[in-house]
Amino acid sequence: MSTAEHRDHSGPTARHDQPPAHGDTQDFADADRGFLARLDPCVIKDADGRVVWDNDAYAFLAEDCPPTAHPSLWRQSRLVARQGLYEVVPGVYQVRGLDLSHITFVEGDRGVLVVDPLISAEVAAAALALYREHRGERPVTAVLYTHSHIDHFGGVRGVVDEADVAAGRIPVLAPAGFLAHAVSENVLTGPAMSRRAGYMYGATLPKGPAGQIGCGLGQTTSLGSIGLIAPTLDITATGQEEVIDGIRMAFQLTPGTEAPAEMNFHLPGLRVLCVAENACHTLHNVLTLRGALVRDPAAWARYLTETLSLFADTTDTVFASHHWPTWGQERAVRFLEEQRDAYAYLHDQSVRLINAGLTGSEIAEELRFPPALERAWHTRGYYGTLSHNAKAVYQRYMGWFDGNPAHLWQHPPEAAARRYVAYMGGADAVLAKARTAWEAGDLRWVAEVVHHVVFAEPDNAEARELQAAAFERLGHAAESGPWRNFYLTGAAELRAHTTGAPPAQALPSARAGRPRLPADLLAALTPEQIFQSMAVRINGPRAGDQRLLLRWEITAPETGTGPVGGPTAPETWTLLLSHGALTPMPGDAPRRERPHVILRLARTTLNAVLSGATTFPEAIAAGTVTLDGDPQALLTFGTLLDEPDPAFPIVTP
Repeated sequence: MSTAEHRDHSGPTARHDQPPAHGDTQDFADADRGFLARLDPCVIKDADGRVVWDNDAYAFLAEDCPPTAHPSLWRQSRLVARQGLYEVVPGVYQVRGLDLSHITFVEGDRGVLVVDPLISAEVAAAALALYREHRGERPVTAVLYTHSHIDHFGGVRGVVDEADVAAGRIPVLAPAGFLAHAVSENVLTGPAMSRRAGYMYGATLPKGPAGQIGCGLGQTTSLGSIGLIAPTLDITATGQEEVIDGIRMAFQLTPGTEAPAEMNFHLPGLRVLCVAENACHTLHNVLTLRGALVRDPAAWARYLTETLSLFADTTDTVFASHHWPTWGQERAVRFLEEQRDAYAYLHDQSVRLINAGLTGSEIAEELRFPPALERAWHTRGYYGTLSHNAKAVYQRYMGWFDGNPAHLWQHPPEAAARRYVAYMGGADAVLAKARTAWEAGDLRWVAEVVHHVVFAEPDNAEARELQAAAFERLGHAAESGPWRNFYLTGAAELRAHTTGAPPAQALPSARAGRPRLPADLLAALTPEQIFQSMAVRINGPRAGDQRLLLRWEITAPETGTGPVGGPTAPETWTLLLSHGALTPMPGDAPRRERPHVILRLARTTLNAVLSGATTFPEAIAAGTVTLDGDPQALLTFGTLLDEPDPAFPIVTP
């Protein structure tokens, strides 16, 4: 089958039937504009010599697009892989290509404001060093987080010392609600989201023309040290203005758009607008494929309308924390209007089709952008797609059930697979029919039907290889970076199963023996969030006949004094395990019921246990945890907590 033929069957490609003219080179001119210097080599290591970022691995993108990649995604990856220091306008500089996101430097009277310091400290420090090499040894005088996703704050310790923040010398600005959302998104379903993020970003795929070539929003994620320094100055209202180091900033809060806590900001003196991640050179995700709560594209569009109303007349340059800026007032306004219209159209037309009786999958096949949006490169589905975003809109309003009672009580995948295979005459018959579909170019059907054989007969090597081959073809044809990475990672894991290799684990922070959250994020969790994360790990069937009361007395991380000079009172929580459900309650037990055991410990000790740095038995032996009551109650409680599997199967049962 030719490349052109198998591309006709790729879902993400079909979201835009006709790409813009290939002679349009404006994006390349914009991506190169203001270039000052590269990081050479662009390989960044941590203190132990481990590579945490290697942008040089994408040098192959300089070649012509091969048959193993969609030309449009190849083009996008070429643009996104550009790296170095760039001048946006005099006084505003970006370092791009050192992480999934970009870091921005706004020069003030004494030093520099750092905007969105990447994912990890090592790459952020390298970016700051590159900036200083060419702009002078300017001190960091403030940090600004535009929103609550980790690629916009995780590298903060690479640019500032927390002691300077604590002493009030360096303010940290963020939108209202930032801290709660920054630490909460990955708490309850963090292990599952991390596993799927490994698929989404192609974490285990080799970089190359047949493997990982980027994810549309950036190339991939850095793998260094993740940190968090809490904000010291909250932006609480649209219209709020702040002047820091002589830099005047006007803010627009945009909660519930691309992130639950997000904001745009304007630099009136420079006529420059930062739109955070609300307008990028791709259609974004309404529901990210790694998993998250569904976002609201209608609110997204309304906030972009407000952005235009607030700032269009005083803006000559728009930049974001991904991709490249847009210069010129007319072009900037058109860019924002088209981004706004894309999310409005996605929302409104999906809802129109919902009310016409279509299901999510039917809407995904039906929905197309109008010609003007079809012709815009920046509304293409490099990261989010019309297909999975339309399904997300359906999910937001209608949930998982499509209204057909045939789908109300379906068998789960393995049980259904055995029945499908039996009904179709056995595995050999299914595979024979699937090969006919392969020859006809219906790769979507091959992937779907052979899935049943894989789940019915996991050791059927022929089925695994045929499905892997279909995934590989679909991945090579995909215009969406995450779709490509999902398909190719699935293919790799199917083939690894044949050799007996374990499934590829997602991201380093999710691997066995390492904390599920970086230490800074863990320390920022409230006790309630910690105990709720325990609640979702209780094995209900095993715990169903247990009733336990555990009282926790947690002292502050630092030694402190109360208002009259005495020791700070510990924060007290009681956990009630009853009927397989764990209920965290602030204060004492209900009805003054006597706890089975009282634990007294410092918050730092609790963090150490949760991170895996120690265990409760070790902490008890060391005297950092003291018990009053029945120690067996704590041991019993521990046996009822399931440990999440960081490499649970996805493409096999």
